Amino acid sequence: MVSQVVTMSFFFFIMVMSFKYSKAQMVPAMFVFGDSSVDVGNNNYLPLSIARADFPFNGIDFPTRKPTGRFSNGKNAADFLAEKVGLPTSPPYMSLLFNKKKRSFLAGVNFASGASGILNATGQSLGVVIPLTKQVDYYATVHEDLLEKLGSSGAQKHLCKSLFTIITGSNDLLRYSGSSDLHKKNTPQQYVDMMILTLKSQIKRLYTYGARKFLLPGLAPVGCAPSQRIKNKAEECNEEANGLSVKYNEGIKSMLLQLKLELKSINYSYFDTYSVLQNIIQKPAAYGFAEVKAACCGLGKLNAEIPCIPISTYCSNRSNHVFWDIVHPTEATDRVVVNTIFDGPPKYTFPINIKQLIAV
Repeated sequence: MVSQVVTMSFFFFIMVMSFKYSKAQMVPAMFVFGDSSVDVGNNNYLPLSIARADFPFNGIDFPTRKPTGRFSNGKNAADFLAEKVGLPTSPPYMSLLFNKKKRSFLAGVNFASGASGILNATGQSLGVVIPLTKQVDYYATVHEDLLEKLGSSGAQKHLCKSLFTIITGSNDLLRYSGSSDLHKKNTPQQYVDMMILTLKSQIKRLYTYGARKFLLPGLAPVGCAPSQRIKNKAEECNEEANGLSVKYNEGIKSMLLQLKLELKSINYSYFDTYSVLQNIIQKPAAYGFAEVKAACCGLGKLNAEIPCIPISTYCSNRSNHVFWDIVHPTEATDRVVVNTIFDGPPKYTFPINIKQLIAV
């Protein structure tokens, strides 16, 4: 009897301690899902993947000055989001997968995988990647772990205050844009609809596992990446690819409105990534940028004919470039974007921004 009381007291102590976090910490945890834009090293643990950033000159401006698996010269959007909500960057899930003694998911975890997409087939040409569906599968195991540690009621209280971030879809669109086979099988609208239906089903799965607060950014103008600009002599944006982004963004906004009707307790912030990036590209000086077309790191036309690898060259002033490599933004660009996501105006973040979402 005494041992039972001691055990229950210890469990209650652990449960209470898990909810005590500093005033600077705005949410108890952040769970991140997505692609290379928010991958903090998961692909480093996938030996059969060639979609990796564990080599120079990636990480040249990261605090350690070493490559970390981030597809960036420094920090990426996942890092800046964590800073904004007062948390350390959520660790890559794959780094904890086989380390049961040291792992803790109480402050969140990052499942994002470079080259992955909403659809399972996206990224397979680059070897093993973790598509969104599999990332949610992994989260289901994390949910089981939290249930064991906090109990059913404790886990739900913890998760309903946590932030769930899903940043993915660009790779799906670029795959469609460059595939004649996919064009034959699906119209652009059919393909985008397939993406949105898949995303919706995964959000609903997360909801069943306790998620209530979501950050769901729309897609950037993917046709303005250096890899797309070099496809035409004028080095202009690929409007076909950009048109796919517009279709997807219109679809996800409609889907989220419908989802709110279906799941009363869900709350979300949609971020208009497309408009903000277009603003930066069209008026770079207003945001502190000078170069909007060329990648900082790479070789050839616009530094985009060969990607950022150790034999590439890189620009001396990374802070004035919008793009780090053939598709990924620089640390400076991500900082501007996340600042807007966090407490931006209604024309970019709706129905509420992240700061307001946290307060709900």
